[in-house]
Amino acid sequence: MAIDPAGPEPKGATAAQGPEPAQPPGTLEASQAPEAANAPQAANAPQAANAPQAANAPEAPGRVSRTGRNLPAAIGVGAALGGLVILTLLTVKATFLLYVGAAFAVALTELAAAFAKRKINIPVIPVAAGGAAVLVCMYWLGSRAALAALALTVVAIFAWRLPGGPSGYVKDVTAGVFALIYLPFLASFVMAMLSPADGPRRVLTFVIVTICSDIGGYFAGITFGRGGRHPMAPVVSPKKTWEGFAGSAVACLAGGALTVTLLLHGHVWQGLLVGAAAVLAATLGDLVESMIKRDLEIKDMGTLLPGHGGILDRLDSLLVVAPVVWLLLFLFIPVR
Repeated sequence: MAIDPAGPEPKGATAAQGPEPAQPPGTLEASQAPEAANAPQAANAPQAANAPQAANAPEAPGRVSRTGRNLPAAIGVGAALGGLVILTLLTVKATFLLYVGAAFAVALTELAAAFAKRKINIPVIPVAAGGAAVLVCMYWLGSRAALAALALTVVAIFAWRLPGGPSGYVKDVTAGVFALIYLPFLASFVMAMLSPADGPRRVLTFVIVTICSDIGGYFAGITFGRGGRHPMAPVVSPKKTWEGFAGSAVACLAGGALTVTLLLHGHVWQGLLVGAAAVLAATLGDLVESMIKRDLEIKDMGTLLPGHGGILDRLDSLLVVAPVVWLLLFLFIPVR
């Protein structure tokens, strides 16, 4: 769910350099210089008069940030999604299960469409039905039932693809199992955090520390990551910087210390460990999704959320952070 401090991922390996910047009004390319030199001064006068204005013209306020994202839209969408999380958790917590299920369904649709561009067909129906069963079983029946649902879904994927013939069978089945593990299985750890009596506070802790990684990385990246920035993984995500990672780390450590002590009555050192583990897992989640998009040669997983991309573009870090935070909270905070 991380907001890449440098903006959206480039499309394809060759797009890392980005499109050629548009020429401002009144600016001549080098190849046109001789013609410009021989042109009458009268013809060039209007351009010369307008050049300073064009150079100094401010960007449209409140529209596009330095990163290329529509910042007001991104903030509005993020606030709406976060508000739904708080509303469902603090009212009837079972409704949060429906929220997660809806996000899973949309993310699976986006992933299937992205894979289809490379002629890889995810068996959507068994993955969707089995994934829903994994989430429900983890919340209502526990980990053993969820594991059984996961195994049976893998078997169903094997069987579902058989009528399609041998061509592409291995890649389609592999993609189906990957989608099952990547989406509902990792999300099931959120359901494991939610099921105890203090589950809403555990989930809030998980969500807050992950959001801290996003926000800290975003502001540190646009503040300190410009000019002489230091790329973190130039091959995978050329515009992700160590400056942004440092901002994520500071924000996550602070968020973990506050949430674990205030919401779960744990110790500060436990919160710091949760924050440190969360920032590492969130960064890994960002890089994994960046690698997937580069392999599929796409910019975003979808266009549903203005200023963000697709649902899966916002779930990438949450999915990887979920099992890490679940494990640490299980070890540190007794289940109530």
